Amino acid sequence: MLVRRLPDAAVLDFHRLSSHILMDAGELGSRHMTVTWIEVPPGTEQELHSHEEAEQVYIVVRGAAALSAAGDTEELEPGDLALIPPATDHVVANPGTEDLALVSVQSPAVSVEETIGRQSAATVGYDGDDDEY
Repeated sequence: MLVRRLPDAAVLDFHRLSSHILMDAGELGSRHMTVTWIEVPPGTEQELHSHEEAEQVYIVVRGAAALSAAGDTEELEPGDLALIPPATDHVVANPGTEDLALVSVQSPAVSVEETIGRQSAATVGYDGDDDEY
């Protein structure tokens, strides 16, 4: 059994969102999935994006999420799971007043750094300067 603890995971911060890379493509001997712990502050959302080859599961751990996929929006709360098929435009937003924490699993494995490099986050009033927060 291989274990990676959340405090030991690499973290990629981008425009107030934090992705803790629990298992990236090819890590810990896994060839088929990527797992991240994502923290989203209130009022923050990802840009609309898709993963051409990978399906993605989101599981809400804490807070409230608004997940939009293929033009449909669902409100999610802790314990809820949503499956996003490959090549489906989607976005996760935090409409609540507390931090949102969720787990993301992608299969087949997709490099988290490559994915984040292609997307950014949009925040109401965000001016591109992270020092302003």
